[in-house]
Amino acid sequence: MQERTLALYLDTSVIGGYYDDEFALDTQVLFHEIKDGKYTVVISDLTLQELIKAPERVRNLLHDMAIDFEEVMVSPECVELATEYLNEDVVGQTSRDDCIHIATATVHKIDILVSWNFKHIVNVQRIRGYNAVNIKNGYTTLEIHSPKELRNYEDKEI
Repeated sequence: MQERTLALYLDTSVIGGYYDDEFALDTQVLFHEIKDGKYTVVISDLTLQELIKAPERVRNLLHDMAIDFEEVMVSPECVELATEYLNEDVVGQTSRDDCIHIATATVHKIDILVSWNFKHIVNVQRIRGYNAVNIKNGYTTLEIHSPKELRNYEDKEI
């Protein structure tokens, strides 16, 4: 029996990280693993909206690399869950879009949300807060990692 490929919800920071000096290496390794079929990619309509404002090479990265992705929609259910994160003070009101990314990945049962946003997303206290709200509202917990954490160091020499 073939093992199911893990689905990764990529937020905009990961796509932009491909060209960022600080994050490029780990992001490029992740994209190589995606191309090799290790993961499937899920993008929300919110991510696509955010990419409209990004530089052209970031905006076109998935297309230029011929990376297939599934698009999921931010539903009223996602917005409601995101509002719960804000009401529970997991993050402040200025992080509403971050909460929508988390909620969308949760509602759509994506395996792992991937982000370079350490302040509002990939942060132990925040992750615990998001998952506490998820459990309280009848959802499963969501794994949240940076591309660096997904890297398989045994496969590549460092």
